Amino acid sequence: MFFKNRITTLLQVILCFAWIVSANAQDNKIVIEVDLAKSKGPMKPIWAWFGYDEPNYTYMKDGKKLLSEISQLSKVPVNVRVHSLLVTGDGTAALKWGSTNAYTEDASGKSVYDWTIVDKIFDTYIERGMKPIAQIGFMPEALSSKPQPYRHFWKPGDNYNDIYTGWAYPPKDYNKWAELVYQWVKHSVARYGQKEVESWYWELWNEPNIGYWKGTTEEYIKMYDYTADAVKRALPTAKIGGPETTGPSWDKAQAFLQAFLDHVTNGKNYVTGKTGSPIDFITFHAKGAPKVVDGHVQMNMGTQFRDIDKGFETVASYPTLKKLPIIIGESDPEGCAACSEDLHPQNAYRNGTVYSSYTAASFARKFDLAENRGVNLLGAVTWAFEFEDQAWFRGFRDLATNGVDKPVLNVFRMFGMMEGNRVEVKQNLAYDFKKVRDESVRDRPDVNAFATKDSKSAAIMVWNYHDDNLPAPDAEVDLKINGLPSQKLLMHHYRIDSQNSNAYEAWKKMGSPKSPSTEQIAKLEKAGQLQMLTSPEWINPKNGVANIKVLLPRQGVSLLKFSW
Repeated sequence: MFFKNRITTLLQVILCFAWIVSANAQDNKIVIEVDLAKSKGPMKPIWAWFGYDEPNYTYMKDGKKLLSEISQLSKVPVNVRVHSLLVTGDGTAALKWGSTNAYTEDASGKSVYDWTIVDKIFDTYIERGMKPIAQIGFMPEALSSKPQPYRHFWKPGDNYNDIYTGWAYPPKDYNKWAELVYQWVKHSVARYGQKEVESWYWELWNEPNIGYWKGTTEEYIKMYDYTADAVKRALPTAKIGGPETTGPSWDKAQAFLQAFLDHVTNGKNYVTGKTGSPIDFITFHAKGAPKVVDGHVQMNMGTQFRDIDKGFETVASYPTLKKLPIIIGESDPEGCAACSEDLHPQNAYRNGTVYSSYTAASFARKFDLAENRGVNLLGAVTWAFEFEDQAWFRGFRDLATNGVDKPVLNVFRMFGMMEGNRVEVKQNLAYDFKKVRDESVRDRPDVNAFATKDSKSAAIMVWNYHDDNLPAPDAEVDLKINGLPSQKLLMHHYRIDSQNSNAYEAWKKMGSPKSPSTEQIAKLEKAGQLQMLTSPEWINPKNGVANIKVLLPRQGVSLLKFSW
């Protein structure tokens, strides 16, 4: 009887284990249905927007190289937003700092304009077919109401609040400030032409609800009126907007955003005395919140989505503003691009595939968030660029390190190949935008897709994302694609994972060299480009339907491109 009970117990354990293995296998098998015949509207290139703190990196060696690569991501012009375009200084680049010396005053207090460095920055964009988001800020030393101390020397590990020096204060003379803005816009038209400047977005300041603005909410609103009036006097067809507040799910940011929108719709204009202010687009920011949990990085996409959703809800509550374009002026997994991984371990996601899979899954859902609130999402700025002459893969939030592309940049290359209209992807999977917004991705992995179609091609992006950066089995994805032409099609399969399109893993395999050789750098540059998983292959849909099996690693992203 004893042995019989032992055998029975053993059999129960084996059966239970087999059931768990079977259940896990079922969990890893995902069916995704794509219907190319069901359009969801145009594929707006909301991803083709980038930004960074340090304007003087723009025309440096690795800055120019990266901007060239970004400009080549797609057929559409890429928009670039950068801070400190009016800050006083000699143009020396540093973390969280930049300067152009655009405005100074002579001994008698007369205004002196020098556009040399500003032009150098904007020329770099225009030469590559890019569009500046002309950020009007920050305060020149000669105009600051509290100029000293002015220049800061922040470095990772220092108190972040130390950066908010004399450049963050209101002007001591609003008329001189307005004349500066007027002269800048007039100069831009003279240099680049009216048609070109009409295609830019002019905006005032950055995150005025926190330390970036040392004035009151009402003082920002006053300065906006003076700024908007000056822009429109210089070029009536120019586009002006704001207020670039931090995430609206934070009460203080929400209060600032609402005060601004109340003013531009119903307030008394500080310049004209009339009701309301010119506004052509609305901006705010949205950030996630990673942390270290039990020794690994845990992302929080839900926090970022709640920022976005609250901002959309707020704009939608103003009938006269609801259809204005919205630019999410910074839209990222967290807040501080210059806070490196070596001092901030929660930022360890930045070098590898967590950043790329997060980007794929989050950008695809931004369309759904906008449609749900009935607003007009124009763009979402990825606040990441490069940091010149820093240690290799130090863990800044950047797109490339020392001229070598990181995996995340390849997601944008994938998006650049997606054209035409967005099409239906069946939403019977583990997550939709509402569940990610409310819960983030903490239970099952988010294995899903985003698809587009134009007259002669279709593209399907598939990701296997989870907030927790832990090892996990590959997902077995069965893609059922309806609406293909009933003819022979060419399929290209691109992949980002630990083995493909990943210079970081290639660098680690080299032994993480601190000073890679010329030969090693060449290999890293090649590894950083977007790579195909397999050779191109011809497929034959049956009655317009194709079934494609994809084995997708955790935090991996695939793009299947069909052409005919």
